[in-house]
Amino acid sequence: MESYKVVRPEHLNHYGYLFGGFLLKWVDEISWIAASREYPGCQFVTVAMDKVEFRKSVRQGTVLRFKARRSKMGQTSVQYTVKVYADDLATGAEEAIFSTHVSFVCLDGDGGKKRLPAAPAAGKAK
Repeated sequence: MESYKVVRPEHLNHYGYLFGGFLLKWVDEISWIAASREYPGCQFVTVAMDKVEFRKSVRQGTVLRFKARRSKMGQTSVQYTVKVYADDLATGAEEAIFSTHVSFVCLDGDGGKKRLPAAPAAGKAK
């Protein structure tokens, strides 16, 4: 699944760069949407984000492209690799700025772990 965000003034820290917390929020949200679309009916919660290392600073007006792909699946959990790119709208070039793995667990109505349904067919993965 791919998604885009525009970095706006309210996303900046006091130095004028993207506040890392917004990037982490977007990564979590976009990977949760990808998981929820691939496994309809599952109630996912985030349990882990494996590595947080900001490689490049990001300024206001930058368009970020998020690419979330399923990378692992267990009995009750699923993991997505999320890569984030900064697009240069003037040249069309893009630069990788962040990547991580986000893990989710599927819960039942009582908050206990619930077994995932069978893996979606390769053609149906978003």
